[in-house]
Amino acid sequence: MRRLLLPGLLGLLIGGSAHAQSLPVLSQNPPALRWQEVRTPHFRVLYTGGLDSAAQRTAARLEQLHQPNGATLGVSPRPISVVMQNQTTVSNGFVTFLPRHAEFFTTPQQGFGLGTVDWLDGLAVHELRHVGQFDKARQGVGRVLRPLLGDGALGVAAVGVPQWFFEGDAVGTETALTRSGRGRIPSFGVGLRANLLAGRRYSYQKAVSGSLRDQVPDWYVLGYFMTSYLKAHHGPDIWAKVLDRYYQFPFYPFSFSHGIRRTTGLTAEQLYGRTMTEIDSTWRAQQAAQPPATPVRELRTSASERVFTQYQYPQYVTDSTVLALKTGLDQIPQLVLLSRHGAERKIFVPGQLNIPEMLSVNGGKAVWPEFQQHARWGQRIASELKVLDLKTGRLTRIGRGARYAAAALSPDGRRLVAVRTDEAYHHALVMLDAETGAEIQTLPNPANDFYQQPRWHPDGRRVVAVALSAAGKTIAVFDPATGTAKVLLPVANVNLANPQPWGDYVLYNSSQSGVDNIYAVDLTGRTFRLTSRPLGAYHAAVAPDGRRLAFYDFRATGARIVEMPLDPAAWVPLATAAKTEAPAIYVAQLAAGEPGGQAVPRLLARPDSARPRYGVRRYSPLRHAFNLFSYGVVQSPAGNAVRLGLRSQDLLNTTQVFAGVGYDQVERTFSATGALSYQGRFPVLDVDVTYGGRDAAVLFQGRTIRDQWQYTRLTAGLRLPLNLTHSKYFQGLSVGAYFLHERVYDYNLPVRKLSETGPNTPLNALQTTVSYATQLRRSARDVAPRGGGTLLGTGRTTPFGTGLRARQWAAQGSVFLPGLRRHDAIRLRAGYQWQDQLQYQFAPAVSFPRGEGYTSFDRLAAVSFDYSLPLAFTHWELGRLLYVQRLRATVFGDVARGNDFRGRAAQLRYRNVGLDALVLFNVLRLRTPIEAGVRVVYRAEVGTWVVEPLAFDIRL
Repeated sequence: MRRLLLPGLLGLLIGGSAHAQSLPVLSQNPPALRWQEVRTPHFRVLYTGGLDSAAQRTAARLEQLHQPNGATLGVSPRPISVVMQNQTTVSNGFVTFLPRHAEFFTTPQQGFGLGTVDWLDGLAVHELRHVGQFDKARQGVGRVLRPLLGDGALGVAAVGVPQWFFEGDAVGTETALTRSGRGRIPSFGVGLRANLLAGRRYSYQKAVSGSLRDQVPDWYVLGYFMTSYLKAHHGPDIWAKVLDRYYQFPFYPFSFSHGIRRTTGLTAEQLYGRTMTEIDSTWRAQQAAQPPATPVRELRTSASERVFTQYQYPQYVTDSTVLALKTGLDQIPQLVLLSRHGAERKIFVPGQLNIPEMLSVNGGKAVWPEFQQHARWGQRIASELKVLDLKTGRLTRIGRGARYAAAALSPDGRRLVAVRTDEAYHHALVMLDAETGAEIQTLPNPANDFYQQPRWHPDGRRVVAVALSAAGKTIAVFDPATGTAKVLLPVANVNLANPQPWGDYVLYNSSQSGVDNIYAVDLTGRTFRLTSRPLGAYHAAVAPDGRRLAFYDFRATGARIVEMPLDPAAWVPLATAAKTEAPAIYVAQLAAGEPGGQAVPRLLARPDSARPRYGVRRYSPLRHAFNLFSYGVVQSPAGNAVRLGLRSQDLLNTTQVFAGVGYDQVERTFSATGALSYQGRFPVLDVDVTYGGRDAAVLFQGRTIRDQWQYTRLTAGLRLPLNLTHSKYFQGLSVGAYFLHERVYDYNLPVRKLSETGPNTPLNALQTTVSYATQLRRSARDVAPRGGGTLLGTGRTTPFGTGLRARQWAAQGSVFLPGLRRHDAIRLRAGYQWQDQLQYQFAPAVSFPRGEGYTSFDRLAAVSFDYSLPLAFTHWELGRLLYVQRLRATVFGDVARGNDFRGRAAQLRYRNVGLDALVLFNVLRLRTPIEAGVRVVYRAEVGTWVVEPLAFDIRL
């Protein structure tokens, strides 16, 4: 799922008390929404905001799919809840068992990936397969663990199942059970096709673990072809048999691979090799059967062929210059200007792009849609339009808080046409003023067809768009003056995209030959083929003089912008408009093997087939606030510990509860913790209560005295986390205030540490924090932030006049700067801490010099310098066990001065320099990489060396 939250940024800033804010902030909807639910025999669908019709249809679709979707896995999924998220414009969906439910994001995709099926129907097929996959774990070890651990047992039992299986099998199911799953769409696997046809067959280890140099297909692509190969050669239920063997006892390395081998005789590596051999052979034969490649001329770029870099979505600015989006492993997305002879020039770095292929240039301006997340409510994500004046660099925000998923500028640059899907799942084409953002007109859409990628006709009066209905796709020309539309192509099950009007023609992308190429249709319906490129030609754009056509051409090292003459006399006329597409590999076998392979596609093609209407009733988030989903051995919500206890979280993310028993391995004592976080209102309410034991010793008058005692700690307060991101910088602000009460019992030591409460002196403290972070987005190869800064202010006091008394005030700030090379980064950090600690010592609020144990001073000033740099991007393999992707280092220096005025005044100085050496690697062929290393510090004040291991950092 695409995340627009600050990934851990604010969590790292809010240091402070270790007892506060233990439960993470999740994404919620605004509290004013009124939720309802539809119940069917196997599903509960939660929805709000006028989604009644779409919710009823989705509930009926899910019920119709319940049996056929899981048939080849041999499962009939247990009832499950589905939350329809309609406040966001992100196109996504997911299933999780923590807690067990699904979420459907109701804004459809704009690109090729949607295919020719309704967005919600496609989600239902794909996500329901995930439900069946998870429920397949309710056997063998999973059946034993389920009563002991709750739904968390499903994750424990499935720990050895690779992500490529989950996503690949689900893509295979959507391909078999719909008329247009991603397995039928050439652009879905074009990256893998490019690698194989270029002779780049990577090892299984690299294919699974990824690369920081080369384009490696994701879990969906790799998994689709591997799971489909086995279904095609060993029967549609082969994965059910593999999982049956795996779940007998999954807790040993490579247990999933062994399950495949015991069932089919193939290891995972052999399955990968045979799959690559077969699809390579098929694609080479298909390539040989294609017409000769259309000659093109590539525009000059600054990209290195050694690192995967792409240039896509060209738009002419002048007859000789093209604006394109540059992406890749080496940089964050940016708009660049390319020409036939001049050097590449960076124009602008956008923020969180929504639909990058909808870049549009006209009238000296460029427009594209960007996500804009609400400051507090994570599920409310708007899609605004950014209009850039290419001459002055002036940027204008259009439609703040709106839901424009795609837009295009009129020839004079004064108007915009945009696609909007509202909260009720109604689709519309909207005309806007490009200066003010005012809506001028909404075109009628009585059938609620879905529109994709609209463009203005050069005459400035008409609009062209792809229209998707229950019968399939077509290209339509709309006349806003009359509100009428003319269909240019027969409505058919043919994937169309990127319409580009020119003269009496509309150019468009189609995969009808099995390879995505550019076609044209004139106003009479005659069709022509313009390009024949080996891997695909995408996103046509016509030069202002009408003499050249630009598009992006895919290749293994990344797409490039190319040009060709635009000459209708050279186009290849087609006898009739395509009504079907060339079959893709494995599609026929998948559809034939599924029990519903013929019936379900016909069912989904009829919108009235979801006719049953189910009862509706109001859903109260407060009444369903407690939703126990895991117990026994559970992972703490912060993900940093495993405990005995239970976890509860409601389906709308408003309430989290954690209760558990922990064990301190140093003191060998137990503690019991209960925590509640209510996040359904503007401030977050947190309550945390811990009761536990201590076992410690002190040296007193030459004797070691040991004691055991108990303590009770209560933490309660409010925090306000705000996401302020609206550009290429992630930005966030968090304000928190917490009350801390701690009391001890049965304490018999003659003295105590200042950091501990005493038997007759409880602690009643108030902690406040204010943190702000702004951080430049990072490319895949960046090792640290290269722009931005952070600021953290902390105040801790005991203002209540009872118990211990102490005060602490601290501030710490950091500045991030680029280093000397592309991926090097500099951090400058400074902090100051003041405290009155005659009776009690609070935890540190600023960073102490590395290599030193913390010493609590009355006054502490510290500064540091870090220079982080990658040393090598590697593909080192150690058999099945280890795969190393990157070596990096950080050179640092810490200087600090501490003053203590208790008793005789004292001062200590620190001057430390050091080196962190880290390795990014994958173990046991798991896709999630881990980073670990060693730290070496020279303590210049005392002339000694310190060597420390660096804890594992799991890159989620």
